[in-house]
Amino acid sequence: MTRILTHLLGAALLSGASLAQTAPPTPRPIAPGEPPVTVTATRNEPMPLEFTADKLSRLKVPAGFTLKVMATGLGNARMLHVMPDGGIYLSRRAQGDVWYLRDTNRDGQISATERRQVAQNMKLAHGMDVKDGRMYVVGEKTIWVMDIARDGSLSVPRVFADGFPDAGQHPARTLKWGPDGYLYASFGSTNNDAPTPNPEEATMLRLSPDGKTREIFARGLRHTIGFGWHPVSGVLYGADQGSDWHGDNIPPEELNVIERGKNYGWPFCYGDKQLDPYVNVGNIPGRITKAEYCAGTQGSVLNYTAHAAAIAMNYYTGTQFPAEYRNDAFVAFRGSWNRSEPSGYEIARVVFDAQNKPERIEPFITGFVYQDGDVWKQFGRVAGVATYTDGSLLFTDDQSGVIYRVLYTGGN
Repeated sequence: MTRILTHLLGAALLSGASLAQTAPPTPRPIAPGEPPVTVTATRNEPMPLEFTADKLSRLKVPAGFTLKVMATGLGNARMLHVMPDGGIYLSRRAQGDVWYLRDTNRDGQISATERRQVAQNMKLAHGMDVKDGRMYVVGEKTIWVMDIARDGSLSVPRVFADGFPDAGQHPARTLKWGPDGYLYASFGSTNNDAPTPNPEEATMLRLSPDGKTREIFARGLRHTIGFGWHPVSGVLYGADQGSDWHGDNIPPEELNVIERGKNYGWPFCYGDKQLDPYVNVGNIPGRITKAEYCAGTQGSVLNYTAHAAAIAMNYYTGTQFPAEYRNDAFVAFRGSWNRSEPSGYEIARVVFDAQNKPERIEPFITGFVYQDGDVWKQFGRVAGVATYTDGSLLFTDDQSGVIYRVLYTGGN
């Protein structure tokens, strides 16, 4: 017995000696510091006004286009989904419900008798899409699915997928079925400037057709509410909102090509891999420099005015507008609250070139915000945007509960 113990003790001593001779692991280097920077930021929330008919004349549209009001009194009117038969589904995030609207008498108006609530009790209901006769709606932490009846009614909501990140700073979620048969959903960051423990925040997720499994498709996206596949090229583009409180002009709003496995830089980089000087370098994963981190991210393809707050993006697929508009994208820029001169409060157009590549972003419908003496005022926070069945363009104002309709009349 003594020999056995002596042998084991000797082996342990030899093993300890061997371990003692092994070099210790190399510690991760501390990321180098950055020089101090000072930001000048402004909180400037234009005075909100209710929409009234006389304000319509303030809105500017391109030559040949006409703007009309299709419906009013709709509450927190957010996203739109237009059905092939002309029925319109409208989500109302604040009320947590979905409405069905239809211009049955084709007078260009949706009266009180042509609208009805078809789903309710869905917390922060926002993005919607339809597949195989079912409506999918995403709220704060849940995606619901409902069967669509012939008259537009929806069945009682069933949970399709659950357990998504808390809403935090960015409660507006969006979803769309992809051409690959998978469901894509975006979930914004819960804060402004720092990565969070939940890896599904500030991402776009890809869910299996049955909703049972999901993956992080792309990350580093602060708040990409508007996204979709170009009708011709099939490329997935998304409009991302930049961080707050970094001054009037940075970071810009971005248009990105969203690709699987890519990191789009938030919160450390913006635009075309530009380093954000106002974000703490100590929060970077891996203890590397900000420049090294940003070099491994994906840059934007187009930028737009900072803080304009893109909230929806959809492609124009109608034939009423001139041919050069077809397959361009329209973006609803909700509007800034932390810029000395307000940005956004408009519908903008993403112009694609002959090769179906995004060329520029330009204003399309403007005039919701204006200066009255020393006071900035606004009478519309635009939200959803969609092509209507007759080829006109619809967009919502969730502040006054209005649906606007843009028609091309050619100046006649």
